Amino acid sequence: MKAKNYKQRVIDNRLLHPETLMMGYGYSPALSEGALKPPIFLTSTFVFETAQQGKDLFDITSGRREVRAGEEAGLVYSRFNNPNFEILEDRIAVWDDAERGAVFSSGMAAIATTLLTFLKPGDVVMHSRPLYGGTETLIRNTLSTLGIASVGFTNGISAAHVEAATEQALQLGSVGMIFVETPANPTSGLIDLKLMAATADAIAARQVRRPLVAVDNTLLGPMFQQPLHHGVDLALYSLTKYAGGHSDLIAGGVTGSAANIRKIVQTRGAIGTQLDPNSCWMLLRSLETLQIRAERACANARRLAEYLRGHHSIARVDYLGFLADDDPRKAVFERQSTAPGSTFSFDIEGGEREAFAFLDKLSVCKLAVSLGGTETLICHPASTTHSGVPKELREEIGLSDALIRISVGIENPDDLIADLDQALR
Repeated sequence: MKAKNYKQRVIDNRLLHPETLMMGYGYSPALSEGALKPPIFLTSTFVFETAQQGKDLFDITSGRREVRAGEEAGLVYSRFNNPNFEILEDRIAVWDDAERGAVFSSGMAAIATTLLTFLKPGDVVMHSRPLYGGTETLIRNTLSTLGIASVGFTNGISAAHVEAATEQALQLGSVGMIFVETPANPTSGLIDLKLMAATADAIAARQVRRPLVAVDNTLLGPMFQQPLHHGVDLALYSLTKYAGGHSDLIAGGVTGSAANIRKIVQTRGAIGTQLDPNSCWMLLRSLETLQIRAERACANARRLAEYLRGHHSIARVDYLGFLADDDPRKAVFERQSTAPGSTFSFDIEGGEREAFAFLDKLSVCKLAVSLGGTETLICHPASTTHSGVPKELREEIGLSDALIRISVGIENPDDLIADLDQALR
């Protein structure tokens, strides 16, 4: 059996869609005894044919030199490369129409490795707020001890607000990165990605280097939002969520230009934040159904949001599908996204006591953190995912004790509504 072109993306001048490419892109059965699906390569190391080959492969893998004409990069050690995560990286790059992707042991590993790659002592990271609680804690508690300052901004669609944050950041040092999350977890706040790219260009005129723009794209994922098409340099993911989508693995990813991802991969190899082969294989399986799962969950979420909006016990529903025409977020949402996704938040009348009482009565909806799974998950962010964020900061970004986050799954929507209804009663 001959290895065919297993990285073919075009047929008769037609660019194939990601959901089609997930069935075989980046893998040839001829390389694995004709197996339709890639095997799991549970090996720590790989055998060299000659000592010279080992030397050459280590020079290439370490970044000491590029691959020469007629030469192929090979495998050396599973901290640096492995067939499973090379196939996976090819496929996540397809979703974002990126030159290259990289995968990690968790979403936070992807974020931490990326930040450590491009930031140094004396730098400043500008970031949107809110961010995922783990990211907020990493920036505030860990990067600060390394001499990396941070400046947050809460309105990512106001040029004036972002300019004010820029001035504050430039007074502290050189801006090394603009890191944003859109939609925000758990408030669904939006960031204008073109504004972020323009801000990076403006900063570049005032310092030696242009800061990279990095976006946590977990909540909508590449199914409904592709940041690299809007001037962004790096798109980051908790692949645990929609890409994995079955609440049975932990993983992270980043996509971008080959040059930027190469630098991140070098850091990953140095600190060992790579993803294991078994989780890579499970993600390859899950990516085959990502689009249809996302579309079903998105349709279910609209049904639940409509029900909650009409309930007298619900004070507010923050769902992107309900943006009014005069809401400045709507133009941004329609320009850079194709659907509101399936994770949103709502405020119950009252506070923590009423929220807990409601959550404790649910049956079909599972009381757990995380999101993007086949099942519906619901949680109280102020006491769980964002409990490490000081209360005054939570209040500033609208994350109250009454706020509840729901990630809608693919169950029958009538059953989910019935569960919400009995709990609210």
